[in-house]
Parts: sequence; C-alpha cells; structure tokens
Amino acid sequence: MSAADVLPAPAVEPAESPAEIGRARLPRAAFGRIGIGGWRLIALVIFLLTWHLASIPAGKLLLPSPLDVLPALIDEVRSGQLLTATASSLQVFVLGYALAIVSGVALGVLMGGMPRLGEVLEIYVNALNATPRVAFIPFIILWFGLGLNAKIVVVWFQAVMPIVINTYAGVQNTDPDLLEAARSFGARRGQMFRYIMLPAALPYIVTGLRLGGANAMVGTVIAELYTALSGLGYLIAQFGGTFQTAKYFGPVMVLAAMGMVISQTLKILERRLTRWRSR
Repeated sequence: MSAADVLPAPAVEPAESPAEIGRARLPRAAFGRIGIGGWRLIALVIFLLTWHLASIPAGKLLLPSPLDVLPALIDEVRSGQLLTATASSLQVFVLGYALAIVSGVALGVLMGGMPRLGEVLEIYVNALNATPRVAFIPFIILWFGLGLNAKIVVVWFQAVMPIVINTYAGVQNTDPDLLEAARSFGARRGQMFRYIMLPAALPYIVTGLRLGGANAMVGTVIAELYTALSGLGYLIAQFGGTFQTAKYFGPVMVLAAMGMVISQTLKILERRLTRWRSR
C-alpha cells in the first residue's frame, strides 16, 4: 500500500474570483471616502441614539430624551432667557480668560527666559495648580465682593496656571544651539525672546491656552454659582433646583458648544502660527 493510499489529499480551496475581491473592497473604499467631518457626524448620531435609548427606562425626570430637550431649548431661546444668560457668561469668560492669557504667557516667558526666576517660582506655581481653586473663592468674595470683578478673578485664577506651566515648558525647550548662535551675533535678550523663544514655545503656549480655556469655562460657571447668581450658571442652578431636567440641558449644551468653538479656533490658530515648522 502506498503513502498516497493512506494520507488524504489536501483540500484545495477555490480561488476568489475578481468579482468577489471587488465586492470585499467596496466597503473599505466607502469607509475610506468618509472625511473627519463625516465621522464626527456619525459619532454624534450614535451618541444621540444611545442617549435616547438610555432615557426610555430612566424616565423623563432622571434623563430626558433629546426629543424632550430640543423643544425646551427652543422655548428658552424664544423667551430670551438663554440668550441673556449666554451674553452675561460670555462677558465674564472673555474678560477673565483674556487676563489669564496676558498674565500667564508673560509670567511663563519670564520664568523660562530667566532660569533662576523659573527655579524659584516653579514650586509655587505647581503647588497652586494642584490646589483646588474653589478653596480660594471665599477670600475672593471678601476681597472683591459679589459683582463682576469677583467673577473675573475666579475665571482668571482658574485658567492662568495651565497657561503659565505650558509657556514655561515651551520656553525651556528652546533649542540651545539657536540661542547660542543668536548670542554670538550680538542679539539682545529682548530679541531672543521675540524671535527665538516665543516661536519655539508657540505649540506649548497654544496647548496651555486650550487647557486654560476649558478651565475658564468651568470657572465661569463656578463664579456664577458662588457669587451673584447670573448667566448660564444661574440657569443651571435654577433648573436643577426645580427638577426641570429638560431645560437643564439647554445651558449645558451652550457651554459645551462654546468649549468646542474655543478649542477648534485655537487649533486653527496653532496651525497658522506654526506653518514655518513644516518648511
């Protein structure tokens, strides 16, 4: 008896036809044509669908459906309540955030450009960054009252630390060879700050601005809750305290949209300011 009579012949799988290969590649090609905007839209649809399905067993009081939130949002816009609150919160946010940008970038550049000053202040900056800023709100109210000034200080204090830390790190990571070459050509300290340190630190600064912007948004709500009630923070407290959960999501969605716009704007700004890196 030969080995061919004992061992079974290996099975030969039929080769895929070109038509079958083409059909397999069609879904991949279709997915490949979807841009980032399309994927974001798909993610949003999935999120809203999941939210709606989760709201069915939870009930309207615990978790209203997006179908309940939309009419409530329209009513808030028509009454002018949401627009007035948004304008009030934007004023506090813009003033506090702008103050944090100016002071945070300036202090971070000084700390990075003057190593001895940076070594002295770094430990205190990190300590303040690790401390919950809410703990300082009673003192801020004692010093600045309950009006607009107190809210601006709360937003500034909430946003300034990430800006300082990231700017300081960016200036510290400046290429030492570039600084040495600038010194050899007789560049002054101010010129090195402007033409070498700041451009090198731009990606770090923009990252700090994005983190600071998110913190400033949180600080705006905190300031409106702890000081004189107004703005979106007041609406959140009012709707939450009276269990108007459908209306509660209105100011929350506005805050999320504001944060998204700020983050995307800073990303575009970063791309435009750092084009020279790709050249």
